[in-house]
Amino acid sequence: MFRQTPMHAETRFPCTHNRIFDAGSAAAERSTWIVAWLTAATMAIEIVAGWWFNSMALLADGLHMSSHTLAIGLAAVAYAAARRYAGDSRFAFGTWKIEVLSGFASAIFLLGIAAMMVVGSVERIISPQPIHYREAMLVAVLGLVVNLVCALILDRGRHHAEHAHTHAHHHAHGKHQDLNMKAATVHVLTDALTSVLAIIALAGGWLRGWDWLDPAVGIAGAILIAIWAKGLIIETGKVLLDREMDHPVVHGIVDSVEADGTRINDLHVWRVGKNAYSCAITAITHDAAVTPAVIRARLTAHAEIVHSTIELSLCTQGRSNSATDSTCEVCGNMLAMPAPRKT
Repeated sequence: MFRQTPMHAETRFPCTHNRIFDAGSAAAERSTWIVAWLTAATMAIEIVAGWWFNSMALLADGLHMSSHTLAIGLAAVAYAAARRYAGDSRFAFGTWKIEVLSGFASAIFLLGIAAMMVVGSVERIISPQPIHYREAMLVAVLGLVVNLVCALILDRGRHHAEHAHTHAHHHAHGKHQDLNMKAATVHVLTDALTSVLAIIALAGGWLRGWDWLDPAVGIAGAILIAIWAKGLIIETGKVLLDREMDHPVVHGIVDSVEADGTRINDLHVWRVGKNAYSCAITAITHDAAVTPAVIRARLTAHAEIVHSTIELSLCTQGRSNSATDSTCEVCGNMLAMPAPRKT
């Protein structure tokens, strides 16, 4: 009888290089955990106070903050998971997309909470309720202060992460944002926005008697949050679906490979880190001196390319369609034209 050995995380597959294309950021992870705990504490205070003082704007802010607590906590867990499984060979192109997936989920949470804010605000328009303005405003100000502190913490973590990334990849062209950190920051900023709107609504109702302002700003805030969520979904979805063929690095690859008349028949480029790309190239050449190693050496001009798979074919039956045409009728590649004879 043969015993089947289960596959564990430490199972190794034959390869000659590591698959860690993005080192992550300890500073970003640490700041995200701090913000997650601060947000959770403030969320609990605002929900209780909003219910107790009967403020829809404040309750909406607290409920909105509950989604932030979950989303920011998810961002912190994503950083930890990406770091923990960085050496796991089952991840063919590393674990960076765990962070991107977290950012995508956070954007979905934002859309959900925006919908909840609209429903709750419409209910208050249809059936107005008395509001304890002074107490509710104090808690809204507390929420705003906490959000601003969280934004500063995340901004500091982002700066530390970008500084470390710049030192590690100082030859890379262009710069990409940490989408996981951006998602957490958007949650904090939308929370700050709803706190500001809650303060405006409460002040209008308290000083002017505009009771309708409380649910109205809830709807306005929901619309802005939905717009921000849409942008984040597009950015993270683009990475998750490998829609990177319009990036400038693609044109750089084509120019480098086809420098001597070698022709690319098939090209795939996708992102495996914040500023790291992988590519798979199928090309054909008439020059026997051109090898995959030569092509790979040309790609070193693009520091963003951290992994490449190259399939190169040599066309040995090249011939042109006519005496004046330099195109090979076999492969469609450009042929080297003979030098003109001296007469």
